[in-house]
Amino acid sequence: MYLNWEESIQEFEFHMRLERNMSAHTIENYGRDLRKLSAYLAMGELSYTPDTLPTTIVEAFFRYLNEQFHLSARTQARIVSSLKSFYRFIHDHYDISHNPVQLLSSPRLPQKLPDILSLEEINEMIAALPKDTVEGVRNRAILEVLYACGLRVSELINLKIEQLYFELGFIKVIGKGDKERYVPIGESAMKACLNYLDNYRGLGKIKDDSSAFLFLNRRGGSLSRVMIFHIIKKLALLTGIQRSVSPHTFRHSFATHLVEGGADLRAVQEMLGHESIHTTEIYTHLDTNYLKQVIQEYHPRQ
Repeated sequence: MYLNWEESIQEFEFHMRLERNMSAHTIENYGRDLRKLSAYLAMGELSYTPDTLPTTIVEAFFRYLNEQFHLSARTQARIVSSLKSFYRFIHDHYDISHNPVQLLSSPRLPQKLPDILSLEEINEMIAALPKDTVEGVRNRAILEVLYACGLRVSELINLKIEQLYFELGFIKVIGKGDKERYVPIGESAMKACLNYLDNYRGLGKIKDDSSAFLFLNRRGGSLSRVMIFHIIKKLALLTGIQRSVSPHTFRHSFATHLVEGGADLRAVQEMLGHESIHTTEIYTHLDTNYLKQVIQEYHPRQ
């Protein structure tokens, strides 16, 4: 059997979307990486198919990418992941054992501790917002929810009114791969959302296809990721915060403050929607005093 590159890639994308429930962003990146390899073969007039591709050509492909584009270690690691996932799919769905990327290793990624905001900085950003305008009240609710629930920006902009269970003190979050989780929401965030919902959200025209979403733009449509970034960057500058601040900074701050306060790492993992506890463990590196405290309180010889 000789597989066609484009047909195989399209079937792989279909598999990722329907069977593995992967995010559209991940599917797009994986497809793009595989098509780069296909284009490299076409450029060199190399007739290898997915089931005949030798490892030496894969290695040459990576050398070409590095020479031409000076890829970061993170991008290289993602391309390796794309190729390995593709060949696992080839093996499972076509019963083909050929795997030219089996021994391919990813570059070591430096562990970068995420930037966080202090509680004082978060309070200053929220306090800088107008309390009597639609956008000011909406943005206050946005920041309160980001910090109270540790949401990803995509989860925030897609949050719907029907996902609010304020009588129970929870919101339902649709995360990566359409996986659902329930996250507690605090009193301050609930009050900010209810103020926006009851007194400001309905003051303008609301588009029919956006009526279900909690947060709307000034034209009555749903908010974009870029808009959330713009709101937060503008507020950071306004309050004199010099370093880079993004929606994800609020997510990191949420997790870090919980861990520093003594929260169980498994509970933080569940609230963040991390598949692996190893992803959540990065927050234990942010406060060595917390680690010392754990040893002092729980180790029998301390």
